[in-house]
Amino acid sequence: MQDSLFDDPDLPAPAQPSAPEPQKPQKPQKTTTQRRAKVLAAPPDASQQALAGELPSTLRMGTSSWSFPGWAGMVWEGDYEPRVLSKHGLAAYARHPLLRTVSIDRSFYKPLSASQFAAYASQVPEDFRFVVKAPSLVADAMVRGEDGRGMEPNPAFLDTALAAGEFVQPALEGLGNKLGALVFQLSPLPGALLARMPEILDRLRAMLQALPALRPHAPDGVIAVEVRNPEFLTPAFVDVLREAGATYCLGLHSKMPPIADQLPLLRALWPGPLVCRWNLNRRHGAYGYEEAKTLYEPFDKLVDPDLDTRASLARVIAGTTGAGHDAYITISNEAEGSAPLTVLALAEEVRRLQHPRPNTP
Repeated sequence: MQDSLFDDPDLPAPAQPSAPEPQKPQKPQKTTTQRRAKVLAAPPDASQQALAGELPSTLRMGTSSWSFPGWAGMVWEGDYEPRVLSKHGLAAYARHPLLRTVSIDRSFYKPLSASQFAAYASQVPEDFRFVVKAPSLVADAMVRGEDGRGMEPNPAFLDTALAAGEFVQPALEGLGNKLGALVFQLSPLPGALLARMPEILDRLRAMLQALPALRPHAPDGVIAVEVRNPEFLTPAFVDVLREAGATYCLGLHSKMPPIADQLPLLRALWPGPLVCRWNLNRRHGAYGYEEAKTLYEPFDKLVDPDLDTRASLARVIAGTTGAGHDAYITISNEAEGSAPLTVLALAEEVRRLQHPRPNTP
């Protein structure tokens, strides 16, 4: 193609050469890391670094996604638009000493490719682990409209081939050993399907047992199932998870009972890892996500501290990690008002349980 620069008949004849112009200094080429670093991490906080050093190495806490401008000063240095944070904020997020995992929620709405997962993995340190939601393509029993209402049954619900090919395999290939937990969050089932719970559990068992093994490529990887119907919380559900080598994802959401009422499932599956997604403060009710979002934005402070849930979760974390098992905890802004601040408060509670202060007279 070089010839076209000189042989194009429509170009004017080249001018006679004149004295060479002085060369302008060449700007140094930016490295891949420098090109990505469009979002600056907040300066390290010495007290949080010290706190992180006192927590178990098997505990990884983080947030649901990372595209929130209100975290300026906590996670980011400076103000950024959500789209900039979504595209370029992960590397800065992963520099926070307490944020050692994150939930990739966008995968629920559309399956991600191995290359998309690999792009995420390239931005975080080696000891970072991802929690990834399965696509609604296989995790939702209904095909839903833009308003979220179920329009018709989803024929691909719990489809084994799609679950493996559109979710587990790309995540394994792209994230590799940075894969932490793959979560099948089963959206609320309509009444007609709840009446056929044994059939649903059989389909879930078949799907889980047919999934590719995680451990050969992701030694810390675990499959977890989160539900939004209390009717799942039965010994039969426990049997399905145990037989498939999966675990229960502790879903702290108003559609589900409080944490204390979900713990019997974890005890029945013990010993094993802990996966928890703290999604929504119970004060807002089963359908209060938008209400919480409106009330808590810009997510820069704790508005509704849920001390009971926080204390109960800290005890479960301490028991799990104390026995040498992994714990993956992701927290939404809608839990208490600001996910990074909830992570900090939860970390302090875990430390307190690990290093109780002696009683003073």
